[in-house]
Amino acid sequence: MGYLLRRLAATLPVMAVVAVVVFLLIHLSPGDPAALIAGDLATADDIAKLRVALGLDQPLWQQFFLWLGRILTGDLGTSIFTNVPVTELLAQRLEPTLSIAFFTMTLAVLLSVPLGTLAAHTAGSLLDRAVMLFAVLAFSVPVFLVGYLLIYGFAIQLGWFPVQGYSRFADGVGPWLRSLALPCINLALLYMALLTRMTRATVLEVLQEDYIRTARAKGLGVLAVLGHALRNAAVPIATTVGVGIALLIGGVVVTETVFAIPGVGRLVIDSVQRHDYPVIQSVLLLSAGVYVLINLLIDLSYRFFDPRISY
Repeated sequence: MGYLLRRLAATLPVMAVVAVVVFLLIHLSPGDPAALIAGDLATADDIAKLRVALGLDQPLWQQFFLWLGRILTGDLGTSIFTNVPVTELLAQRLEPTLSIAFFTMTLAVLLSVPLGTLAAHTAGSLLDRAVMLFAVLAFSVPVFLVGYLLIYGFAIQLGWFPVQGYSRFADGVGPWLRSLALPCINLALLYMALLTRMTRATVLEVLQEDYIRTARAKGLGVLAVLGHALRNAAVPIATTVGVGIALLIGGVVVTETVFAIPGVGRLVIDSVQRHDYPVIQSVLLLSAGVYVLINLLIDLSYRFFDPRISY
């Protein structure tokens, strides 16, 4: 419990730095939301009045502390353009994003860990080289390019999946899963590439240990040996899962744009184009918080994989 409290306390300065950086990057970037809202026919006086109404005429430090005060009370603010509370906008967009993230992580972990373990077991073979070639290509090819190839092959040519768009769970499980298939495969390929390479490298290192050679000399089966190796390689693999969350967050934005999915990533893109400060700030801050929280959970899972670890 003491370790957990210390780690939670350590996240506070991290989130404070993130809040400052996010605020400054957004407010110091070129563009004026008041001018965009007012339109091309607005006069300078109209824009100035709108800036006053939106509170953009105040000094940056004052705007920051006003925003921070609202955040600490659970108020994420209101969108400048839609005049809808940010919490309501996020609630409308969370289902697609969470669905993509969940199925992507599940698919990537279930496929990449066995694939990396098999590659380590057959190190130097044709299968091992094929797995590593797949990992390098999947990590090197841009996410948007893979997305367009999947759309062309499986949606346009074969007609198995919808080209774009999203069907909500309430509209039926079948349409929901079909609309998620291509985006999740697209994003899972990137995540699999990272996790497969780490799994192979870690398991291969463990397979060189003396206790593994002893287990083999005693006649232990291949599956049992690989099971022991994977158990001892679980800590760095779990760490890679946590690190990959950063790739996942960035990949969701691109994937939702390519497949025209109305999720949080698409909301960020639209908000950036319109300089909708409250939405951008809130989403980026919450994303950083989710990333920190997941890495904390990964750290706590180490004790489960290796009882020798003590906090």
